[in-house]
Amino acid sequence: MAKETILLIEDEKNIVELVKYNLEKERFRVLTATKGDEGLERARKETPKLIILDLMLPELDGIEICKILKQNYKTSHIPIIMLTAKGEEADRVLGLELGADDYVTKPFSPRELVARVRAVLRRAQGKPKERIFKVGTLELDTAKHTIKLKEKSLELTSKEYDLLKALLEAEGRVLSRDFLLDQIWGYDQSLEIETRTVDMHVSELRKKLRSEAHRIVTIKNVGYRLDPEA
Repeated sequence: MAKETILLIEDEKNIVELVKYNLEKERFRVLTATKGDEGLERARKETPKLIILDLMLPELDGIEICKILKQNYKTSHIPIIMLTAKGEEADRVLGLELGADDYVTKPFSPRELVARVRAVLRRAQGKPKERIFKVGTLELDTAKHTIKLKEKSLELTSKEYDLLKALLEAEGRVLSRDFLLDQIWGYDQSLEIETRTVDMHVSELRKKLRSEAHRIVTIKNVGYRLDPEA
């Protein structure tokens, strides 16, 4: 069976060696990059199963790498685990909002990191089968990870895509803000990710949906639903 490829983007040599050793011991194939721009290029070229991404990197920082990868439909599906220092909570929250799947705080246990890698990969593999959703002039293809509006490609961020997909999958049911935070942002109560995060993303999504924006209905004090009949 082919080994799953993990890309580690980290500039501290001792951490690279420690993580690489422990992942390879668990039969993963590990690629490494010590600079941000190099890591971004490897991610685009190799399309790994998962990326372990340090936030503080030379050339291009981890937040910018996360943003670029999650805004490109060819790489937005790749799970990202961030490596952060204790004092980087604001960056950690921003990374999660941009689409990162999990984080590990330095110093960390190699066993914990391997466990997080396996958990994130399980979640990624357990996602629903591909579908094509069509509502009005809007079409979302989960296999191709594309969105079209009036037959023309529509560019969404990773979170906007996940939000629209969740609303389409709900088939008219109301989704609470807390549910959306949990499903899309992997909401952790120890982090101060507020429900207004959902409102901000819905607002941006409506702008991009233009003529189909009216389908996203606000349910006061609860959340949102997408009306396929509107």
